[in-house]
Amino acid sequence: MPNNPYTSALTDLLINQAQEFIGIYDAEQGKFIRANQAGARLLGFATEKEFLERTPEALQLELPPPITWPTLLQQAQQHGPLEAEARITRQTGEICNGLLEVTFFQSESHPYYLVRLSEQGRLQRAERELAQSVNRFQAVVANATIGIIVCDRSGTIVSANRLSEQLFGYTPGELPGQRIEMLVPSAISRHHESLRKSFNAHPSVRAMGAHRGDLEAQRKDGSVFPVEVSLSYFNLDEELYVVSYIIDITYKKEAERELVAQRQRVERLNAELEQKVADRTHALLSTLEQLEQRSEELTQALAAEQELGELKSRFVSMASHEFRTPLTAVLTSAALIEKYPGGDQQDKRLKHLQRIRASVNHLNDILEEFLSVGKIEEGKIEARPVSLDIATLLNETVADVQGMLKAGQTIDKAVSCPGPVRLDPSLLRKILVNLLSNAIKYSGENSVVTVHADCNRNRLLLKVQDQGVGISREDQEHLFERFFRARNVTNVPGTGLGLYIIGKYLELMGGSIELQSELNVGTTVTITIPYENHPAD
Repeated sequence: MPNNPYTSALTDLLINQAQEFIGIYDAEQGKFIRANQAGARLLGFATEKEFLERTPEALQLELPPPITWPTLLQQAQQHGPLEAEARITRQTGEICNGLLEVTFFQSESHPYYLVRLSEQGRLQRAERELAQSVNRFQAVVANATIGIIVCDRSGTIVSANRLSEQLFGYTPGELPGQRIEMLVPSAISRHHESLRKSFNAHPSVRAMGAHRGDLEAQRKDGSVFPVEVSLSYFNLDEELYVVSYIIDITYKKEAERELVAQRQRVERLNAELEQKVADRTHALLSTLEQLEQRSEELTQALAAEQELGELKSRFVSMASHEFRTPLTAVLTSAALIEKYPGGDQQDKRLKHLQRIRASVNHLNDILEEFLSVGKIEEGKIEARPVSLDIATLLNETVADVQGMLKAGQTIDKAVSCPGPVRLDPSLLRKILVNLLSNAIKYSGENSVVTVHADCNRNRLLLKVQDQGVGISREDQEHLFERFFRARNVTNVPGTGLGLYIIGKYLELMGGSIELQSELNVGTTVTITIPYENHPAD
């Protein structure tokens, strides 16, 4: 035989899985070249190898006269597969009966025979087991507690169990040969026939009438009764058979009707009771609503009081620090001025006067932020857009904050806004001043503050970037709360109102703010504000 890996593997699988003798006989060599282990043991050999070494005399068969082994092989070659009963003599001398099957085939023009030998006892046991299985199945069907009816494709009943005959009022053996429609109420028998044909075209295991309401069946005497029917099917000799499993649900329907009546009585009693309870509890519900409303008011008041207390605490802490520092500077400078009465000490007096002026300006800025918060929360500030040149406003604002720069600090600015836009210049200037002052204040000496303005698709994109101390992720969640200050800048002057005010101004202008920051790296604030294009006034 050809040494094809796929063919060899498939042959090994088919031969070795068999429980009877299967071997391949080489017609030209006159001996077996393959045999399975189970077949070798059937003939009394310990291994397949031992059997093959003894061929052809290893297979000791006695065939019915006038059949001989050569004539059997010849007839199989001429007429196709053959079967013959044979007496088998095992190597132990034990004799048993068997069934011999011989099939001729060729591989690459080389003649071979496939030989199969089944022990008669095994076949007889299999037949007995099959008969027992059939008997058990028939007993189960015959004694089932539901009706079971089997029909062929034409709707003719081929079998019916005992209970189905009792359900429909027929004597034993009376149903087979009848049409299944005789068990359906006369009014719908024609419709049932069309449904049956539809099922035959697309058979499936399912409940019958699942979407058509209750089912009814008809007894031999013409009376009808409610049923539940499940359908299944099987194919035998290429013929479709439909199995109906029928349950009489008369008692179930009566119980359902009684249950409905009971439910209606209970519902009526419940309705009466609910009305009485509703009448008696109406006043309680009203009182409860009032109590819940009062509780909600108290909860809101408590929350507001807690928030106010927290804001007061933040304000006191901030104010005590922010006011004390400039006031101390004013008092100290005033005291020092008194010590420089001479005309030759004018420079020292001017230096302290500048400190006083800076402190007063700082106090004025703090008060301005407080007043801005008050006006915002009272709704006294509105956005008033006018024609505005972004480049001019940015240059003026950067010039205004030059005096705040630390040693070596610079501001790098860039503008890409080709024409005037309509925005509120006052609010925009305050936003920009606040962002630049924060960037300067929280950055060290010799650092660069970058401010870019870009106008595109009717949106102003304003970005301020510093190289400062940065803000932790935890603190970033609270930056837009009143009086909140990050934990790493408590030693730097500030009110904690700047970003809160910026956020409110942006709400008035329909804008948004985005902040990205990393500790000890810096912060980038990006503001987006929609605008209208407008020619210069």
